[in-house]
Amino acid sequence: MTKIGFIGLGIMGKPMAKRLLQAGYDLTCYDINPEPVRELVTAGARQGRSSKDVAEQSEIVITMLPNSPHVEQVVLGADGVLAGARPGTIVVDMSSIDPTVTRDVSAKLQKKGIVMLDAPVSGGEPKAIDGTLSIMVGGPQDAFDRVRDILLKMGASAVLVGEIGSGNVTKLANQIMVGLNIAAMSEAMVLAVKSGVDPERVYQAVRGGLAGSAVLDAKVPLILQGNFKPGFRIELHIKDLANALAAAHEVGVPLPLTSQVMEVMQALKVQGKAEDDHGGVVQFFEGLAGVKVRKS
Repeated sequence: MTKIGFIGLGIMGKPMAKRLLQAGYDLTCYDINPEPVRELVTAGARQGRSSKDVAEQSEIVITMLPNSPHVEQVVLGADGVLAGARPGTIVVDMSSIDPTVTRDVSAKLQKKGIVMLDAPVSGGEPKAIDGTLSIMVGGPQDAFDRVRDILLKMGASAVLVGEIGSGNVTKLANQIMVGLNIAAMSEAMVLAVKSGVDPERVYQAVRGGLAGSAVLDAKVPLILQGNFKPGFRIELHIKDLANALAAAHEVGVPLPLTSQVMEVMQALKVQGKAEDDHGGVVQFFEGLAGVKVRKS
C-alpha cells in the first residue's frame, strides 16, 4: 500500500485524512496543533515529528494549509518537506493559494527530483467529511495518474485542468463564482423578506429553475435557521478573493464584481463576523434593509 504523508489537519484536512485512513492507506500525519494528530493516531495513523519527518516516511505527501506563506514554510522551510523527501516523491498541495507561489514552490522541488501537483478543493467541511469534494488539479499527467485513485477517496471528482498552477487558477475562478452567487442570493432573499414574501417559499419556488444552484441549496436552509456555523469561513473566502484579485491583476483582468463582494466580506470582518460561514454574507444585506431572512 502506498505510504502517504498528510500535513495540515484543520477543518478540511482532518476529515480528508480520515477518508484516507478509512480507505486503508498507510498514513503518517503532522500538524502544529497536537489535538487532531492524536485523533488521527487513535484512528490508525502514525504521528510525524515534523514536516521533514513525514516526508522521509512517505511516497506521496499531501498538504492542506491556510495560505501561501504556510505552504512555503511547510514545504521549503528548514524542517520542511523538501528537506526530507526523496527524488520521485510526489507533493500534492491541496491548499488554496496564489498560483504564482505554487509555481515557485514546484520549481524548487523539481531541482531535487520531486514532482508537485496543486489540487485545491471545493465543497467545504460537509463534503470533506463525506468524501465528495470537487478536486481541481494542475501538474504533469503521469503524476496525476499515480495519485488519482487517492484523490477520489477524498472527492467525488478529480480533474486535471492543466500544468502546475492551473488547479489554483481554477479554484480562484470557483471562489469568484461562489462568492458572487452567495451575494446575489442574499440580496434577492432580503428583497423578498422586505416585500413581505415568505423566504422559504421563495427558495422552493426558484430552486428548480435557472436561479437554482448548489449554493442556493447549501446556504438558504442554513440562513433560514440563522445558522452561520462555519463550513467555510468568511475570512478564508476573503483570502481566496485576495489571491484572485492579485492573480487577475497580474495577467490584466479587471474583476469589478469580485471587488464589490470582497468589500462586503471585509465589512463583515470589521463587524466581528470573520469566523462565520460565508453564507453569513446575507447579514450585510440584512443590515442595509433592516430585516432578517429567517424561517417564520
